[in-house]
Amino acid sequence: MVFNFRCGLLAAALLIGCGGEDDDLDDAPAVVDNYATIVHANYADALAKAVDLKTAIDAFVAAPTAASLEAAKTAWLAAREPYGQTEAFRFYDGPIDNPTDGPEGLINAWPLDEAYVDYVVGDDTAGIINDPAGFPSLTKDIIAEQNEKGAEENVSTGYHAIEFLLWGQDLSTTGPGARPHTDYLSVGGTAANQARRGQYLKAIAELLVDHLTTVRDAWVPGGANYGRDFRALAPREAVRRVMQGLGSLSGAELSGERMATAFDNRDQEDEHSCFSDNTHRDLRANALSLQNVYLGRYAAIDGPGFDELVRARDAQLDAKMQAQLADSIAKIEAIPVPFDQALLDDANGRPKIRAAIDALLAQTETMVEVATLLGIKINIE
Repeated sequence: MVFNFRCGLLAAALLIGCGGEDDDLDDAPAVVDNYATIVHANYADALAKAVDLKTAIDAFVAAPTAASLEAAKTAWLAAREPYGQTEAFRFYDGPIDNPTDGPEGLINAWPLDEAYVDYVVGDDTAGIINDPAGFPSLTKDIIAEQNEKGAEENVSTGYHAIEFLLWGQDLSTTGPGARPHTDYLSVGGTAANQARRGQYLKAIAELLVDHLTTVRDAWVPGGANYGRDFRALAPREAVRRVMQGLGSLSGAELSGERMATAFDNRDQEDEHSCFSDNTHRDLRANALSLQNVYLGRYAAIDGPGFDELVRARDAQLDAKMQAQLADSIAKIEAIPVPFDQALLDDANGRPKIRAAIDALLAQTETMVEVATLLGIKINIE
C-alpha cells in the first residue's frame, strides 16, 4: 500500500497547479531568510549538544564507572533532541547531504551492523575494535574511511555507532541494551580490547563534533557559505528546495524507511535507535522538524513561515496543513514505548504505529498540494 501511494504521490508532485504558475512569490524572501536563520540555530544547538556528549564520553573513558557511563548515555539522549529536528533540512543536496561531500552518512547512518564495530553475542572477536591486526591504529580518518565500506549497514561512525558502544546490543524485551562499564576497564574488565574500545568511542565522538561543525558553519549568517547563497536564490528555487526537503522527510523517509519498514518486517533491527530504545523520541523530533519549518519557528525563533505564504493564497489549505502536522505528532506520541515492542503488539502497538504512518502519508499528500499552490515542482521518491 505504501509503495502504491508513493507512486501516485510522485505523479502528483510533478504537476503544477494553475493557481501557482504565475505567482512570482514576492512575499517569500522573508520566509526564506527566516528558514536559513532556523537552520543555523538548529545545527548550532545540535553541535553544542554533541560537544557535551564528547565531554561526557571523554570523562567516561578516562574513568569508566557505572555513573560515568550513565552520564554519557544521558548526554547522547540529549544530543538526539536537537539533531532530530534538523532532518527537514535534508533531501535537496544542501550542506548536510551534498552528494559530493555531505557528511550525513557519517553522522546519522543506520541501521548499523553491530558486528562491524564490536563484539556481539556469539562472536567475541567481531568488529574493527577487536581486529588490531587489520586496524592497528584507530584514528579518526581510518574509522571514517570504513563507514559504509562494502555495505550500507557497515556503519563505523556517527550517532548510532556511539549509541551501540554505550548501550550494546538490545537483547531485552522491556528495556534498552545493557553494556557494562567494565567493557572499558583495562584492569579487571569484561570483553577484550577495552583500551581500543575507549579509543574508538572517543574518536567517533570527536568525528561527530567535526562533522556537525562543518554543517553549522555552512549556515552561519554573514559568512561566505551555503547560507548566503541560499538567501540569494530566486524565491521560487529556495522554496522548491525547502518543499523538497519537507515532502521527502514526511513521505518516503519518515513514514516509509523509519516506520513502515520496521512495521512491515516486525524487526527491531529496522528501528532508528534500537540500542537505546530512543526511537519514539527520534520519530517525534523528526515530525516536529516538519512543523517547525512550516510554521517558521524553532526554540525562541518565531518568524515568517510557509504557513503565511499558503494562508495568503488558500487559508483552507493552510488550516488543513497545520492540523495534519499537529495530528502526525500526536499520533507518534501515542505509540506505546518502547517502539520495538509496539512493533510486535497486534492489539495496541501496531494499530497506533499504522495510524501514525497513515497520518504522515496524508500530510505528505497535502504538502504536494501546498507545493502545487506555490507553483513548485517537487520530486518525492
